Amino acid sequence: MKGESLQRLLEIMRRLRDPATGCPWDLAQSYASLAPYSIEEACEVADTLERGDLSGLRDELGDLLFQVVFLAQLAAEGGRFDFDDVARGIADKLVSRHPHVFGTAATASNAGEVLQQWEGLKAGERAARGVTGVLAGIPVSLPALVRASKIGKRAARVGFDWPDAAGARRKVDEELAEVEAALAHGDDPGTDEELGDLLFAIVSWARLLGRDPETLLRAANRKFERRFEQMERHAAAEGLDLATLSPSAWDGLWEAAKRACREA
Repeated sequence: MKGESLQRLLEIMRRLRDPATGCPWDLAQSYASLAPYSIEEACEVADTLERGDLSGLRDELGDLLFQVVFLAQLAAEGGRFDFDDVARGIADKLVSRHPHVFGTAATASNAGEVLQQWEGLKAGERAARGVTGVLAGIPVSLPALVRASKIGKRAARVGFDWPDAAGARRKVDEELAEVEAALAHGDDPGTDEELGDLLFAIVSWARLLGRDPETLLRAANRKFERRFEQMERHAAAEGLDLATLSPSAWDGLWEAAKRACREA
């Protein structure tokens, strides 16, 4: 019967947190200690999606759900809210944010219109809570690339943006020149700041090109890993010690790895 598995999970969570008979590790946890696990489990869900591993996705979604259940249990113990409140809250939010489905508001004919309507409704919710700043409410715990992209999108909604991707591209050139100037002066703190500005400019450029910078960098990471692993296999087959290779030998291995990965 639907719902029985969820009730079983909630009961298991209560037993794990029972002060008399529960698990010492679970009893020692707090909101702060669970935060890194929640982020890690969300990332593992994203990883299975990128790899198309749907059997793994089921398991990772379970791990992520457990984090939600665990945090809700802590809140229930403190008399703040419980899992039912969490589920009710997201159900109510989904209904209120989809007036084109559940209400009598103007219909949205495509995904772009839905997103625009969604953002307007979220802005209204923030204003109702007294949060009125354009950039307010963007979680600081987001991956830096994701957060930079969201900051840029929020600023763009009120007109603070380049008119096109070419403008952002020129900003990349400007920031790169400032990095080089800081390096020429031997200014380490200044170099750090300018490198950060350069990364932010590149995120903005990607955004205006219609690309998601987090997705792009994750793909670049995977490509580098595949090529490096190919180099390791090639070196092992040739009896080469990676730590003793010359720059030219590394270049040869890298080019061979690129060819092998393209042909695979």
